[in-house]
Amino acid sequence: MIQAVFFDFNGVIVDDEPLHMKAFGEALREEGIEQTEADYFDSLGMDDVTFVRAAFERAGRELSDEALRRVIEREASKHRALIEETLPLFPGVVTFVKALSRRYPLGLVSMAGRDQIDYALERAGLARYFNVVVSAGDVSACKPDRACYDKALQFLNAGRGQAQVLPVAPVECLVIEDSPPGVRSARAAGMRALGVTNTVSEQSLRDAGADAVTRSLADWTPDAVHHVFDTEWGRR
Repeated sequence: MIQAVFFDFNGVIVDDEPLHMKAFGEALREEGIEQTEADYFDSLGMDDVTFVRAAFERAGRELSDEALRRVIEREASKHRALIEETLPLFPGVVTFVKALSRRYPLGLVSMAGRDQIDYALERAGLARYFNVVVSAGDVSACKPDRACYDKALQFLNAGRGQAQVLPVAPVECLVIEDSPPGVRSARAAGMRALGVTNTVSEQSLRDAGADAVTRSLADWTPDAVHHVFDTEWGRR
């Protein structure tokens, strides 16, 4: 039985992968480094530091601490400007999060910075629906490493322990992801995975190990989660 649901952030809640790609492209170009679309999507699941290091390595360039700081700060500023007027949320995601929160504890697990996550959740009116948040600053390894989902479950169970509620097991957790590294991270942690084709193809998500794949979270309800993941029909 599913007892908790963890969401990825960029590409699942906020429709901003193309905006991050644009912002990073411009930030890197100012350092003399060109980024292709393939470069960006091959780096899904990385935190900003790892992403910038990978970009400089592809270009055969040395990366100083100062250049790393410049690119990350420049990208953050450009991205914030792109969402300042309108926060691009995926259709149905707000309704789905609110509905799920009435049945399950929720977590948000992302390689984004905590300030970026908090800004978007506050603007979307979703901050209070997440029991735990894991950001890039909470772990030292990026997806597809399992560390971020292990940490989310640790945070969740710590709160449950304080409330004298039984802990949740990994197999009782559902993860919602849009990228193969994210799905692999969830599966490595022993959790179920629902892939959303907001960023990559259905086949890519299934090949990564997603239990089920959907085109849109607007099609999902808490009852759908139950019927797909808590029944014999939904088990692999």
